[in-house]
Amino acid sequence: MKFTHSLSGLVFFLPLLAQVNASPFGGFNNGGFGGNFGGKAGNNAGKGGAAAAKSTDAAASTAAANTAAAAAASSAAAATSVASAAASTASAAADSGDAQSSLTLDPSVIATGFENNGQDVPEAGQVASLTSSNNFINFCATVPNLPITNGQQIKTGSCNPAPMGIIAAQTNMPSSKFSVPVNGQNFGQNQSFTITMAIQNLDTGFFVNANENYFSAPQQVGSSGNIQGHSHVVIEQVKSFTDTTPTDPTKFAFFKGLNAAAVGGVLTADVTDGLLDGVYRLASINTAANHQPALVAVAQHGAMDDMVYFSVGNAAAAGNPFGGSGAAASAAGAAASASAAGAGTAASAAGAAASTSAAAAGAAKSAAPPAAKGGNQGNKGGNNAQGGRGGKPFKLRRESKNRL
Repeated sequence: MKFTHSLSGLVFFLPLLAQVNASPFGGFNNGGFGGNFGGKAGNNAGKGGAAAAKSTDAAASTAAANTAAAAAASSAAAATSVASAAASTASAAADSGDAQSSLTLDPSVIATGFENNGQDVPEAGQVASLTSSNNFINFCATVPNLPITNGQQIKTGSCNPAPMGIIAAQTNMPSSKFSVPVNGQNFGQNQSFTITMAIQNLDTGFFVNANENYFSAPQQVGSSGNIQGHSHVVIEQVKSFTDTTPTDPTKFAFFKGLNAAAVGGVLTADVTDGLLDGVYRLASINTAANHQPALVAVAQHGAMDDMVYFSVGNAAAAGNPFGGSGAAASAAGAAASASAAGAGTAASAAGAAASTSAAAAGAAKSAAPPAAKGGNQGNKGGNNAQGGRGGKPFKLRRESKNRL
């Protein structure tokens, strides 16, 4: 009986247990457990996110590295491009055939004689010449202690890479001679005077900026073959007319560059304030346009410059070997100076008169009415001689302009 009741009770409670397992309360517990697993899953998801973040950082670092590498490669490519462009430019200059802008030596101008030191025909005391197979184009590299001249007047010395240029022919060697003062002439202390010097075979009036282009270009000659250049005059004081002591070139009493073209083959320089008592020597310095000494075709030639000695003051004149007191020389010199001054004045007056005449003719032409101009044309048509006379003032104006 008891077993029967127990079995019946068990049968009664089985459906209830089934309902309890299906109830919301039992689902909550299971859900909570599931939620715990869900939390673990979330944690795992969080770890996955962290891993993903690390992956993103790594990707960003890799991308940055790639960008830097690309930038470096681009810069290198740009530098190569610039270098290539420079090389192309240099190559283009070489290919253009412009020998004057090329940085290479044209084989056609190589002087093979420069390779000979000259000792194949020895002479007593003769020294061997420097030699070169490339025209000494890099000679200044042998003296790195000296600066390149570079157009400057460097008082401590320099090295000049400019070539000598065109050498004047023997028949075009320049020469000069003073007419005032003459040897032995005497001037009063502080007396003004004008130096006059005849010049030949030098195309005067050519001079460059002495502070920026000194010795910076080759010597050139004009159509006649004469050197294109200018002259200078320098006065140095000496102890006496018979003094034999070499002078100091850094000291002089007067210096002037004669930059203007010679008039009638004569150059002049005014010594406005005169000089102090003493004995002096006057010398010319004839040069090419860039102030370098005149270069000519042969070694054996006469002096291309002139020099005279004169005195200032009575005491200095006493020892004059050119005629006692030097009075005759002074008189001759004064006459020559006056003659030169007179010639210059006459030339100036003639030029002024020509200019005035030309100006008057121009004014007359401007003032003439159109009808008069027509009449002139008519006269020209009717009388060629009158037409020719009417044109003379304008021809004179052009000639006057050329002379000035």
